[in-house]
Amino acid sequence: MGSINIIKNGTLYLDFRYRGKRCKEYTRLKDSPANRRRLAKILERIEAEITLGTFSYGSYFPESKRVAEFGKELERVELIQSGMPSFDSFSSTWHDQKRVEWRETHADTVRYILDKYIIPVFGERSLTSITKADILDFRAEISKRKGRKEATISADHINHIIAPLRMVMNEAADQFGFVSPCQGIKTLKVPKTDVQPFSLVEVNQILKFVRPDFTNYICTRFFTGARSSEINGLQWKYINFDRREILIRHAWVEGKLRQPKNEASNRAILMSEPVFKALKAQKKVTGDGQFVFCTGTGGPVNANNFSRRVWYPLLKILRIEKRRPYQTRHTAASLWLASGESPEWIATQMGHTSTELLFRTYSAYVKNLTRQDGSAFEAVLAQSLEIPTESKGEQK
Repeated sequence: MGSINIIKNGTLYLDFRYRGKRCKEYTRLKDSPANRRRLAKILERIEAEITLGTFSYGSYFPESKRVAEFGKELERVELIQSGMPSFDSFSSTWHDQKRVEWRETHADTVRYILDKYIIPVFGERSLTSITKADILDFRAEISKRKGRKEATISADHINHIIAPLRMVMNEAADQFGFVSPCQGIKTLKVPKTDVQPFSLVEVNQILKFVRPDFTNYICTRFFTGARSSEINGLQWKYINFDRREILIRHAWVEGKLRQPKNEASNRAILMSEPVFKALKAQKKVTGDGQFVFCTGTGGPVNANNFSRRVWYPLLKILRIEKRRPYQTRHTAASLWLASGESPEWIATQMGHTSTELLFRTYSAYVKNLTRQDGSAFEAVLAQSLEIPTESKGEQK
């Protein structure tokens, strides 16, 4: 491990080992916190390149007496890198190879991240020239960019950007036999999900005053825990009234029917009584079409139009705190937990792979764990919910 030291005249020097020899390289920089930080970055790059076998002594210390001793190093580095593909070339091949393993939406997301964030920075560089310091600098730079809703890009978003970079570099390191510069770079800590479920009083208000053609739609969202894309892409062929089940087999994402988020998302959601009645009523309106909830032309509900023209204006009129429509999913989970339903049953209904996420996200709403069949939730709804018996179902 190299170090930064000071000599008698107050200037700093680097002390490190290369090819089994101790090397001291002196600078004209005075001892100060800023200069020590500057040299620390340089030293980190040097040690990373030594590990990768790409270090060129003359590139860093052209006037050093040791350049002659290690004079062949630059030639060797160029020889190594001449047969090494660029990040752009390798990542494109890697993406094509991995695409067959991924869901279409995930493959598209990875391609988007590579093209927007990573290729512009690392695309033309040789794989072995990318250091740990480069990646940390890249992460620090994107952390300062403006986010969509936050002042800066979120920690979760940064992790999603770094993930493909990490996968590409790890795969390259495995194929070409060098140490991945991503080793030791940890993911950023992500704050807990912002859960703002609606109370049953608020749910009653919304269902009572929403446009009649959206009553069934919102009722189904509130009491199934389904994601927005799953409800918008719901088709009649996956509704089983005899078994009182909603089969989640597709999601409407970016104008296409795609596979759900993960394997656990392919699930059967049990209909509570309010949902059963809402879907029965909806069947009379859109039952001859493909989609359960649709526009006048038969296409799925447009999420942006619904939010802008129906959802947010309604919350404003009712003086209910502004929340995304996605909070209907959180509402179902919190009501199930408050009713005392089994966490395992709830996780299955939500499409979670385990109860860990459930407890981490909704811990404040756990009451008791005595039921496991949905009956406790039914009891709460029967006592508290007022749902209009007549509603139109075609969304505009």
